[in-house]
Amino acid sequence: MIELTPTQIRGLKLAKDGDVYPQDGKRWTHLNAQVTYARNDRFKERPQKIKFLSTATLNELREHGLVKALDTNVIPEESAHGITMAGKMLLLKIK
Repeated sequence: MIELTPTQIRGLKLAKDGDVYPQDGKRWTHLNAQVTYARNDRFKERPQKIKFLSTATLNELREHGLVKALDTNVIPEESAHGITMAGKMLLLKIK
């Protein structure tokens, strides 16, 4: 079994929620991600930060075979990535 750090687990969960795309500053996040606000806050709306993962973490997950590039015609650093079935199975075991 593969041992993952908490950062890698958060990155894998982010990829499970949807494909991740390259952004500025060596970050990866969902396409058209934006700051959202908590609905259940009684007093004021507090911004929920955009979740992202770093290029280094994505490369580590790709080496383990937990995420894969969606477009094979482009270099992996520019292509969107999605979670593989092995990644989904690992998340089920972690819970």
